[in-house]
Amino acid sequence: MQKYCLFLDLHEDRELIEEYKLLHQDVWPEIIASIKNAGITNLDIYNVGNRLCMFIEADADFSFEKKGKMDAENEKVQEWESLMWKFQKALPQAKEGEKWLLADKIFELK
Repeated sequence: MQKYCLFLDLHEDRELIEEYKLLHQDVWPEIIASIKNAGITNLDIYNVGNRLCMFIEADADFSFEKKGKMDAENEKVQEWESLMWKFQKALPQAKEGEKWLLADKIFELK
């Protein structure tokens, strides 16, 4: 199993943040299917203020490159992503076209 932690910001607008949260209470079934089909076995998103943190657990065959290719070819995923950009803004460290940024693990308690 692989584990990942990613970050993204939302626009600093309380109403938009609440709408974003509501949309994630009823994520489209096609989006759930695309996540699972990519090899992701668990995905959690946490929120504080306008910052989001996403934890992913995935099988050994998962890769962000493969997921990106699958997403690019999925019309419903592209529709969802376009909708999400209404709420999201890239972190200052993001390169052109990047959304979620992968965090470096610096500590693990075992």
